[in-house]
Amino acid sequence: MMFWKKKKMHYQLTQEQPLNTPIRDLCFTVFDTEATGFAVGGQDRLIEIGAVQVKGLHVTDRTFQTYVNPQRNIPERITELTGITNDHVVDAPDSFTAIEKFYEYIEQNGSDGWVGHYLAFDVMVLKKELQRHKYTFDEPIYVDTLDLIGYLAPSWDMRDLQHYALNFGTKIFERHSALGDALTTAHLLVELLRYVEDRGKTTLGDLTDITNTENGGWAFQR
Repeated sequence: MMFWKKKKMHYQLTQEQPLNTPIRDLCFTVFDTEATGFAVGGQDRLIEIGAVQVKGLHVTDRTFQTYVNPQRNIPERITELTGITNDHVVDAPDSFTAIEKFYEYIEQNGSDGWVGHYLAFDVMVLKKELQRHKYTFDEPIYVDTLDLIGYLAPSWDMRDLQHYALNFGTKIFERHSALGDALTTAHLLVELLRYVEDRGKTTLGDLTDITNTENGGWAFQR
């Protein structure tokens, strides 16, 4: 039986910050992915990455977007959902090159953590693509907006991003576009963190306590 050793990608995906760092001094990379389907552990592949930086509780204009060639046809139902066609990805970079560009973007912006809505799926997409190339990477800090909602409203359930953006009165951008959903999530994040601050939770350590202890979530971890 043959075994292979994973090679590690050496990018600084998270800056080290003291736990007493104010939330409003942190910089977050808010991102989203689109894929050919939900079976990303099997046949489905990455087709788009979109991201934006949130700094000082403001959504910046520092965005990132790339299509990704999945090396397979995009199903018609996914094209109907996302608007992404085979023509969009035919000349796009492969998954490894696209993820490298994304990680370079994160490193250049000095991110203190990754944020997403139902982030576990997006992280899994990236991990599975890198595994296909026999690569791994150091885990960054994660924040899931679903966990913040769970802290603010304990009766929460896992609903669509647009549902929460409407409830909290934040901007909605192009749905099921990686950059559009990242921007929608970023504006929602800012509003959620302001509510968190109103409850007296103002530091990175407080945020850690919220997501790991009070809500039992996985959102903030290494």
